[in-house]
Amino acid sequence: MQARSARTYRGRFAPSPTGWLHAGSLVAALASWLDARAHRGAWLVRIEDVDTPRCVPGADRAIVQQLAACGLQPDEPVVWQSQRQALYAQALQQLRARGWAYPCACTRHDIEAAWAARGVQRQRHTALPYPGTCRPEAGGLRGRPARAWRLHVGRVIAELGLPVPLGWHDRRLGAQTQDVQAAVGDFVLQRADGLWAYQLAVVVDDAAQGITDVVRGEDLADNTPRQIVLQRALGVPTPRYLHTPLVRGANGEKLSKQNGAQAVDLRDPLAALAAAAAVLELPAPASTLPASLRRWTEAWAQRWGGSLQSRP
Repeated sequence: MQARSARTYRGRFAPSPTGWLHAGSLVAALASWLDARAHRGAWLVRIEDVDTPRCVPGADRAIVQQLAACGLQPDEPVVWQSQRQALYAQALQQLRARGWAYPCACTRHDIEAAWAARGVQRQRHTALPYPGTCRPEAGGLRGRPARAWRLHVGRVIAELGLPVPLGWHDRRLGAQTQDVQAAVGDFVLQRADGLWAYQLAVVVDDAAQGITDVVRGEDLADNTPRQIVLQRALGVPTPRYLHTPLVRGANGEKLSKQNGAQAVDLRDPLAALAAAAAVLELPAPASTLPASLRRWTEAWAQRWGGSLQSRP
């Protein structure tokens, strides 16, 4: 797989159109836009609509309109993952050719049963790592039909000499580590329903679009080690990462479309952005939306780095 060679700052906001933007997703949108502006870079919008059963008709266009109402305009045309299927198929074929991807016949019940046989039960809000049932060295499919394709994490780590645990640096959270094989196991690249998994799609698209910096919600931080392993396997650069604070509901759970988060009220875009800026610990807004965005960009550059000081 070929990635762009230039490393001039390129950031992105990549919402899933499972509903309109809510307060939490607006925080991530604002943070990614500010980081791009603070570094005098490009800010892209990518609609992550590969999980088509969960997508709400019209939500993609609504999100773009919501961003525009907030003054958050992308610097390049918006792209849709659903239109990029060939790129994901090419990446999977590349991994298969190296012996780093294999077909899997296991259902979620099969995985839980395999662990239960070892005396391990799944805890609430957690997922058990894949136990390796269908790995080639474990006997493969054993005559069962293939349902999905998985990355052979252990083989990638061994053949590329990646450290265990894998370490990476988050600009906000600091030093992070994870033993990907133990914590996650061989993760899915293409699902049983034929749809492309988030991990593969996001890595392929970040590389194809030349993304140098990923700014997104803290709930996605534990995805980063998997994505780094996949980046190494595909031979593409690893972006810098900054994971932003989460907006939580009254019950303490992360605000999300899945738990009923309401669309952000944009009758007053400045008020909505001011609430997002407060989560990011940025100063109070100015009197207008453009002036507020300038104020927050300067504050962001002072806190998280940037190149505003070189502006003529």
